[in-house]
Amino acid sequence: MSSTAKIQHSILTAHAALSLSELLTLNPSISRRTAQRSLSELINNHTIVAIGGGRSRKYLAASHYGSTATELTATKPTLSVSDNIRVHISDQFPAYIPQSADSKDILNYIEQPLSARSPVGYQRSLLDDYEPNVSFYLSEPMRRQLYRMGNTGLALQPAGTYGRDILSRLLIDLSWASSHLEGNTYSRLDTVELIEHGKAALGKASIETQMILNHKAAIELLVDNPESIGFNRYTILNLHSILSENLLPNPFDEGRIRQHRVDIGKSVYRPISGDAVIAELLDLLLAKAQMITDPFEQSFFMMVHLPYLQPFADVNKRTSRLAANLPLIRANLCPLTFLDVPEEAYSRATLGVYEMNRIELLRDLYVWAYERSTREYIALKQQLVEPDPMRLEYRNLIKRTVYQVITSPDSDPEDEIRAVLTLELADAELEYLTALIIEELRRLHEGVLARYGIRPSQLKIWKDKQKFIEK
Repeated sequence: MSSTAKIQHSILTAHAALSLSELLTLNPSISRRTAQRSLSELINNHTIVAIGGGRSRKYLAASHYGSTATELTATKPTLSVSDNIRVHISDQFPAYIPQSADSKDILNYIEQPLSARSPVGYQRSLLDDYEPNVSFYLSEPMRRQLYRMGNTGLALQPAGTYGRDILSRLLIDLSWASSHLEGNTYSRLDTVELIEHGKAALGKASIETQMILNHKAAIELLVDNPESIGFNRYTILNLHSILSENLLPNPFDEGRIRQHRVDIGKSVYRPISGDAVIAELLDLLLAKAQMITDPFEQSFFMMVHLPYLQPFADVNKRTSRLAANLPLIRANLCPLTFLDVPEEAYSRATLGVYEMNRIELLRDLYVWAYERSTREYIALKQQLVEPDPMRLEYRNLIKRTVYQVITSPDSDPEDEIRAVLTLELADAELEYLTALIIEELRRLHEGVLARYGIRPSQLKIWKDKQKFIEK
């Protein structure tokens, strides 16, 4: 009996849904990776269905699903959907996220039972009707608002300058928040330990650790290569490959156009099938994205169209979230980290695009999420003060001069400063460095003495004799 047949037999003869661990216990001769491939095959041919997500995911015979669905949803309000979307039937869309009248209309439809929503397939007109720099999902006032929020003052600097400045923070925030939207249970502190120190969190599934590390690698790709990558097939396929590494049942699907049908669980949307037509649409999507000149419109366009097309077997939304940051990184704008974005809000907003071709709810969420991100990163930028080039060039001379002044308490400070500096500086530099060192002397306190090689007792003696310095 083949591995797939063994897995199928275990599920079909079980009286309840089985987890991957339980299936491996029942079939000890089958490796985890082989079992994952078999499960993927059985799901694709509709022999079984997957229930739940992450570590709690279980598998049930499709023939049993209809009779047990009510019981399952009563005990498990979260049902898995393709690409790890989860629709939380018992949760409400957070009231603290502003919603337009159009967004409320979308919510009213999406929150109906499946039986009340009309099945719908991929509508090519959503992409065909969009004309770059003529059509806009984000209005001009909205784009101006986003720019004001995300402006770092580095627009004229080389592409990616700001991203490199805040890379260590971005790796943690975006890796954690994007993974959290997929049900990853790593805490932010766990993520810090993994990314900065290479320590995987205890008690977490390896798939969660892999997801975080994949995000880290994908972010580094964007920040390290902002001028050489763009909205083209090479970039998007490789971005997907990095994000999906060691996470898909079939490694063949990493970085490749989807070659089989996928379903969106708990949704009436049916994505288009056929790798040739998907490849054609992806090329058109990327060509239009490349033509968009406004970075925010470009970013939001990718968040709408990439998941809607579902060009990959899985990990479509993760790819779109990283791709949405590419134009922001290139323009030296604050990134969109998705910090504090609720999973149920993101899922509903995405379903609005899938089932209604309506972008308003996702747009409201995008603007709210970007404001949350910029609050963190504008504050962070204020801490990233550009070094004074004179202080940097003459740092050793400054330290030496401060030491000379403090250890000569009976001398006039300016006389001591000039005595040291005139030996090494031109007149213009002499005046600037003199003023700079006097300011250093005014700010001296016990917390900075080590950098000058000064003892607290020496500073006390100098202050006692040079009272005028503190006036």
